[in-house]
Parts: sequence; structure tokens; C-alpha cells
Amino acid sequence: MFMNYIVMDLEWNQSAKGKQFSEDHFPFEIIQIGAAKVNEKLDIVDEWQCTIKPQVYTKLQNTVRKILGITENDLANGTDFVSGVTEFLEWCGDDYTFVTWGSMDITELRRNMKFYDVPENFPKPLLYLDLQKLYSINFSDGKTRMNLKSAIDEQGIKGDEHYHSAMSDARYTAKIMKKLDFDRVKKFCSIDTFTIPESRKDEVYLNFGTYEKYISKGFATRDKAASDRTVRSCKCFLCGRTMTRTVKWFATNSKCYYGLFTCDEHGLIKGRFRVKQTEEGRYYAVRIMKHTDEKGALKIYEKQIKEREHRRRRRQAEKLSEQK
Repeated sequence: MFMNYIVMDLEWNQSAKGKQFSEDHFPFEIIQIGAAKVNEKLDIVDEWQCTIKPQVYTKLQNTVRKILGITENDLANGTDFVSGVTEFLEWCGDDYTFVTWGSMDITELRRNMKFYDVPENFPKPLLYLDLQKLYSINFSDGKTRMNLKSAIDEQGIKGDEHYHSAMSDARYTAKIMKKLDFDRVKKFCSIDTFTIPESRKDEVYLNFGTYEKYISKGFATRDKAASDRTVRSCKCFLCGRTMTRTVKWFATNSKCYYGLFTCDEHGLIKGRFRVKQTEEGRYYAVRIMKHTDEKGALKIYEKQIKEREHRRRRRQAEKLSEQK
């Protein structure tokens, strides 16, 4: 049985006084939910939208007011978040995949649900389709990110609705789906990390053919996450064999770790991981292992040389400072 795609867009408000006045772990409050239900032919078969009356950030931040073209009076008759999101999830059904433009909407939905004590029944891990990323994979280099309006214009889709309205942006995103080689790119799903794996057995390994994405369980400190043996594993994601460490894992100034490995069967594999922190203060690693060539390997060597030079200069500066 086919699962529906729920193409969702959210709009949110924030503290009108500035970030420093935001509630802890609650920087954005959702004020609009718009969604299109899309079938296997990528046709919209149903729509759902809701205006949410804010309870925390009741005054619209100026930029939000201008972009959305709304006022506090427009939100006054909205529903409360708990009722709105409960109805929304019931409308979604039991078997669906979220589709968004960008990577923030799923996280902010879950953050708002947590803040308002709305229980979630999402699968673990929560996989979704970031159409902004898929658009880049389909039409560009997979790295650049285009805003929704630019993509609509590029594809020659008639843009007669107001942008930055949750429902209209959801419709636009659904229209973009039909322009992709969707069966080819849909495998490149994204993983929401608002909640991370609870234990080693829950850790995430997703193999996309040319690369693998891994998300670790949580650790008490950043150093424990960065030095964990599994995080630093050098097994080939294509065959599972232990690879030769051609360039051992090293950290750059940006706190990103890189490594280069050689598999007897599959050749050069480059690795990259970064340690991140959850709102609860736990640390976890997100690692990418990717098949590469000599050109890609050279970039790793160059990063290593650059980092060694940076550290040498830093040590020299520290010695000079101590001598003064």
C-alpha cells in the first residue's frame, strides 16, 4: 500500500525583543501550518491549513510581520497549538512521509510539540524528504541550496500565490516535486536529529550507494563523542571490511574531523564527522563516509597540511606570548 507524502510548511514568530529574550529551548513559536497531501502520482489530493494563536510570543517580530504580511489581529482568532497540531496529525493519517523545503520545519514542529507537552508518535529515526536538498541533487551539485521562489521561477511554474504563507509555500513545494526525477532522488532522505539514538543498538546507518550517513548515540562530553571507537570506525560502508587508515582522523579549526581510508575492494573512502549538542546537553556525532577518487583524496591531504601549519603557528604565538 502506498504511503502519502505530507508536504508541509510552517511559519513561526519569535521574541520581538530579540533572541536574548527567548524562552529557553523555544526560539520560535509556530503560527501557521500548511500542508498538501500528495499521492503516488505526485498529485495533490487534499490540503490542510491552520492559523495558530501564539501564547508565548504574542507580539509579532517586525521581520515576521513584514514577510508574512499579517498582524496580531490576524492571529487573534487562531486555534491553540495543541488543538491545531493534534488535528493536523490526525489528518496526516497513519502512513506518510513528511516533505519540506529545507531542514528546519520538522525540528521546529517537534520542538513546539515538546514545549506544549504534545506526545509524538513519530518513527525512530524520523526520516523525511528535504526537497531543497533533492532539488540541488537533481538540478545542481547537491551542495548549493536555492530558495523556493528561485526554484519556482527556474522551473517556469506560475507563481501567482503569495510566498511565505504556509499553505501557498506547501503548494509550491508540491509542484516542485513533479519537476524532479523523483524516483531517482527520493532515496536521499534526511534524518531529523531533534531526538538522537538512545543507545548503541539504536544508532542510525543509512547507505545511499555512494555514501553512508551515521548518527551516534549521545555522550556526556564532546571529547567522549569525538574519541568513541564506533564514531572513528573505518569499516567500508560498501562491503563492511576494515579499511587501511591512509590519513587518520584529524580535527580542523572548525571542529570538523576528516579522515581518508583505503578499502582493498572499493578503493579510496573519505570520512567526515562533526560533534553536535542536543538541547538536553548530550553530545552526538554525525558522520559521512563517501567513495572518492585521487582528486578527493588530495583535498584531504591539503586540509591536513593546512591544519598542521595552523597548529604550528599557534604554538609559536603561544611561546612568544609566554616569553613577553
